[in-house]
Amino acid sequence: MAKSSFKMEHPLERRQAEASRIREKYPDRIPVIVERAEKSDVPEIDKKKYLVPADLTVGQFVYVVRKRIKLSPEKAIFIFVKNILPPTGNKEQT
Repeated sequence: MAKSSFKMEHPLERRQAEASRIREKYPDRIPVIVERAEKSDVPEIDKKKYLVPADLTVGQFVYVVRKRIKLSPEKAIFIFVKNILPPTGNKEQT
């Protein structure tokens, strides 16, 4: 049975409103939703919502996620931003 994604559970308008509210309250942070791919064999992450500092690189964020799910070094994870795989040295962007 496939688990529903955050996008499917929460309508676009509600997600946008929540993101705007968070960005207004924390202008130096970016709200990020983290989910594993449906057919992935990596452990499920216990926390989906993150407030990421704007100066954190993608590589640093991947490190945070890896620690959170206790992923072994030989396992790979990929972070996609709007269906694009950003370079690990890039900063998180809105």
